[in-house]
Amino acid sequence: MTTIVYLNGQFVPGTEAKVSLFDHGYLFGDSIFETLRSYEGAIFRLDAHLDRLFDSARYMRMTLAAPRAELRDLCYETLARSGLAEAYLRITVSRGVSERGIDPDRCTQPTLSIIAKDPPAYPAEGYLAGIPTVIVGIRKTADEALSGRVKGGNYQNHILAKMELNQHGVIEGFLLNPQGFVVEGTVSNAFIVKNGSLLTPSAACGCLEGITRNAVMEIAGRQLGIPVEAGFITRYDLYTADECFLTNTLMEIMPVSRVDGRPVGDGKPGATTLKLSALFKHLVASEGRA
Repeated sequence: MTTIVYLNGQFVPGTEAKVSLFDHGYLFGDSIFETLRSYEGAIFRLDAHLDRLFDSARYMRMTLAAPRAELRDLCYETLARSGLAEAYLRITVSRGVSERGIDPDRCTQPTLSIIAKDPPAYPAEGYLAGIPTVIVGIRKTADEALSGRVKGGNYQNHILAKMELNQHGVIEGFLLNPQGFVVEGTVSNAFIVKNGSLLTPSAACGCLEGITRNAVMEIAGRQLGIPVEAGFITRYDLYTADECFLTNTLMEIMPVSRVDGRPVGDGKPGATTLKLSALFKHLVASEGRA
């Protein structure tokens, strides 16, 4: 099936979707984006993703090429044109084209694209047995340099972290901030369970406040009635956790079996992780377009 892409007011085949070499997104990574997922034709928490996109735009003083209601409709039209019910979608907004230099004021028209494709498949064994992970050496960019709450296109430190993961032969790991606190994975949010409580890094540590992260926190508090805390997690906390898992839009909830060679708990997905995973699947099945 041909991939159909929305690009600057037109729907075009993916092979014909072209962006200028002078676009600041290409030249400098000056862009923001959102990764979304649809289930049976409904985009999960689209409004929450749009909230974050518009907040990122305000932080970066970036103009969006479409108002919110139109952008929402464009996401569903892109999905419909793709012919997919279960899909990965990505909204990307770049600063736009300028002849030279980094000055954002030289860019007068942002570039807007929306892609819908088959969602990537994570290894099924990971959900059954958990995945091994490592804590990478590269640190997350300091929050005072660029807020971690912005989902921006400059992923260089995460790419360097991914290189480390590849060297270790694992698919995901943990980044620390300059103060040594756990922030997130290379493409995920981090959670641990300790003594019956669920803990995740606070936004104050520099993490992105993931849509799946927030949904998991809601489920844990409202449906399981367990204490939920967004705070500060150290390397020690990871090593001594009863359970650990990672979340993002595409992987949903991925159990962690080992950190730096140390087993998490008994080295298998824990009871709380499994309950949260089941409840999350029920949540995405029950939520519609609204």
